[in-house]
Amino acid sequence: MLGRSVELARFDALLDRAAGEARGTAKGEEFRASGPSRLVDITGEAGIGKSRLLGEVCARARRRGMTVLRGRATEYERQVPFQVFTDALAHLDPHALDSFQESEAVAPLLQRSGAVDRFGLHRSTAVLLARLAAPSGLLLALDDLHWADPASLELLDHLVRHPVHAPVVLAVTRRDRQSPESLAARLTRGLDTGTVVRLGLMPLSARDCAELAGPGLPPAETAALYAASEGNPFYFLTLLQAHRAGTPPESTAPPGLGTLLLDELTVLAPSRRGIVEAVAVLGEHATPAMVSRVTGRSGTAFTADVHALTRRDLLRSAPQGLLTLRHPVVRTLVHESTPFLRRVEIHRLAAQELARAGASAAERAHHVEQSLTAWDPAAVAVLDEAAARTARTAPASCAHWLDVALRHLPHTPEHAARRRELLLRRARALAACGGLRESRDLLQELIATPRRSPRGPTTGEDQSLRVRAVVLCALVERHLGRCTEAVALLRRELARRPAPADVVRLGLELGSAAPQDSDTSYAEVRTEVEAALAAARSTGDEVGEAGVLAVAALGEAYEGNMTAAHGLARQAAALVDSLPDNDLTALCEPLARLGWAEAFLEHYPDAERHAERGLDIARRSGQLYVVPHLLLCLSHVRVQTCRISSALELAEQAEDIARGIGSDQLLALALASRAAALVAACPPDDPRPLAVAEEAVAAAGTGVDWWASTAWCIFGWAALMAGAPVRARDAMLQAGGPELQRIQPSMRPLYLEVLVTSALMTDRSEEARGWAERARKEAEQLGLPMQRASALRSTAHLPLARGDTAAAADLFAEAAAESARCGAVFWEAHSLLLGAPLEAAAGRGRGGRHAWLRGRRLAEAGGSGMLVGLADATSPPGGGSEAPYGSPDRVELTERLATLTARELEIAELVAQGLTSQAIADRLYVSRRTVETHVSRTFRKTGVSSRTALATLMARRRTGSRFGDGRAEQG
Repeated sequence: MLGRSVELARFDALLDRAAGEARGTAKGEEFRASGPSRLVDITGEAGIGKSRLLGEVCARARRRGMTVLRGRATEYERQVPFQVFTDALAHLDPHALDSFQESEAVAPLLQRSGAVDRFGLHRSTAVLLARLAAPSGLLLALDDLHWADPASLELLDHLVRHPVHAPVVLAVTRRDRQSPESLAARLTRGLDTGTVVRLGLMPLSARDCAELAGPGLPPAETAALYAASEGNPFYFLTLLQAHRAGTPPESTAPPGLGTLLLDELTVLAPSRRGIVEAVAVLGEHATPAMVSRVTGRSGTAFTADVHALTRRDLLRSAPQGLLTLRHPVVRTLVHESTPFLRRVEIHRLAAQELARAGASAAERAHHVEQSLTAWDPAAVAVLDEAAARTARTAPASCAHWLDVALRHLPHTPEHAARRRELLLRRARALAACGGLRESRDLLQELIATPRRSPRGPTTGEDQSLRVRAVVLCALVERHLGRCTEAVALLRRELARRPAPADVVRLGLELGSAAPQDSDTSYAEVRTEVEAALAAARSTGDEVGEAGVLAVAALGEAYEGNMTAAHGLARQAAALVDSLPDNDLTALCEPLARLGWAEAFLEHYPDAERHAERGLDIARRSGQLYVVPHLLLCLSHVRVQTCRISSALELAEQAEDIARGIGSDQLLALALASRAAALVAACPPDDPRPLAVAEEAVAAAGTGVDWWASTAWCIFGWAALMAGAPVRARDAMLQAGGPELQRIQPSMRPLYLEVLVTSALMTDRSEEARGWAERARKEAEQLGLPMQRASALRSTAHLPLARGDTAAAADLFAEAAAESARCGAVFWEAHSLLLGAPLEAAAGRGRGGRHAWLRGRRLAEAGGSGMLVGLADATSPPGGGSEAPYGSPDRVELTERLATLTARELEIAELVAQGLTSQAIADRLYVSRRTVETHVSRTFRKTGVSSRTALATLMARRRTGSRFGDGRAEQG
């Protein structure tokens, strides 16, 4: 290893840290989380020594006793899903995962079949890596990542954004100029956050090359070779080998690398050249047995040829018994120089052998694709099956296989129906993997094509497929921020007088699109939605009826027509609750609409129940595009009900999926939800909420639709909490326009509170009075407790400005009571803590202490750093220590904790450090479900009801202090 001492020193430090953490964890030295995993990004041109450096790092990790997994992405297998991870995990002991509870969730990485949620696979892979890091640490080395398939890159993206909290080091190599833009951008962002370390390899020095050449080569000749290679080690060594083999020197221009390598191949006997070509073409399937079969050579002659090629260092033995060429550059050159028909024949034979061995369609698809030269029904059937198997976990590969099938499907009438079905499936796969525009273009082409069966006029099946294409196209248009176009498309299709079942489908999508369109209110599509409801009822379609009722409930709730919304939501809920899960598979998006409608109606338990049910069905049935809406509905509910840690985790999951889909609008909403959860979670001086809110409005762009309006509203709230009232006011006006008409009517009083507070903080008392009065009127029209509470808090500022603390305290108390009435615990605590010091100032000290204690208890139980900070700022004299309730003595504390097992105590300590269930699972190498089971048992045994309360309990156990100071009442 010449010229790489600096890079190796960086690696040594990371490996020492990981191995040390692993040893400490194994010995149980302390209850602390391992630091986040680090990813080392090794970059440089071909032949610069990236793989050689990675090999040395792997050797050093093994010497430290670490588990080492090394995989290589390959140039001609870029559509094989998770290929580089599968290659790495192939090095595992066959029994390493016998007791791994989430092995089914990572089945695609292990070349096993199974219906897996693609984003669940990402999370489970992180758990797997944490498990494999025990007890000695893990190095995951991924080579030639510039050739990695899209599914592998998406998984790596997740691991960069969500580093594993375990003694894990990830190391990747890639060529700068050939790296996909998305990969380069993600790794660059990782540099900014500190999760990525970049090592750019430079050419070797003249001295290094002289040492590489050895003392037998005259200095002048060494210098000439160095100048020709420009310090590239692979090129230098190839020139050196040619020089020693007696290649005539060129006085003016030394031979290029390609020429040198081709010259090396020309001296081979045909049988040996055939073996080299087979290895180059077969790639990851180049086992000796497979090479023997496709070359037709066997026995001692074949063994002798392989041995001879190995001595020449053309072939090398790789792990798992594979044969490889000595460098990817050699493989590229051999592959490209192999005659086309020879390559086709090798792939054809490989596909046959894999089929004979029982390999899955996904494994065979690569070779089938490369061997297709004409229409072959059996081959296209393999591609079709491979696409179906990868649709949920690797949609980019699914879209690719379908594209290959379509290119070879004859353009004849008898294949027309199948072509249209494959086009629709490909459009769906593209929409799932970030190809929204390509999906939209494909769907528009499909919709515009005349639909005629070979035997006559358009059939019902043709019409049904057309409507499915229209509905999917409208959905894609929505994700592209083109809701106006989506509404127009759906209305045009409804004007064609489709069958009742199709009227229901179109009406459902139209009712979903309209509230998000800045140019179309729900009132403008109410007639079409009512027609869809009538069509569902006329055909006895209870599932369709429930879906239309849910969409109508959300439309009315969004617009603030609460009487109608209440009635529609009750009808929808009654139908949904009566239907089994199998019937609701087609109703996942309406379940999300029902959940959101109930959330806006402040029926939080019902909203949570329906969203959770929809989420379970959507994940099982692979309806990825619905999952973020269900996650965000749950996140919204849990912010309102003050379960902040859960709300944040749900928003982060939705963000992951939004990034995978590639929808800026959905990403804006996910980031806004995450920012809202962070505002509630973080203390007032934390910069993260505003930073995420800024990212949300950036994702929303210059649009004026619902997505953008929501993002700007959350940005306003985050800015206010960050002490920037002018930015907060500007954000709210950006969200709604001068008259705030673009702000969701059913949420407007809550957002008006931001304007009231901002106005008061900037001495605009008259403006504050106007906004507060508007909030009062709109809240009364809505009749919703939480919105009334918000208006009451806004109004409370007005008597406070006049010095009437008693009147202001009464309004805050009324706001707390209104919030409690609908279960909006976050806003109840907020109102109590704002009003507590005013109660004391009005001479009602006991009431103030009681309000403060209850607000503080709710804040801590819900995990709200913002409210805990507010409680600290408004603490009454003595910290409320006179309050007797919720204050067990030390003996009771000891008795409660004595009931915990050693494992439960261990997990309780990690909870006290602020770790999420996933982080604890990563640390202890167990499943998340196991952690949550232990946490639930701990709650029951200790009598607490939240993670924050448990954290307080454990902190007091460590300090030995008595409960009863009133600042952290339990339960």
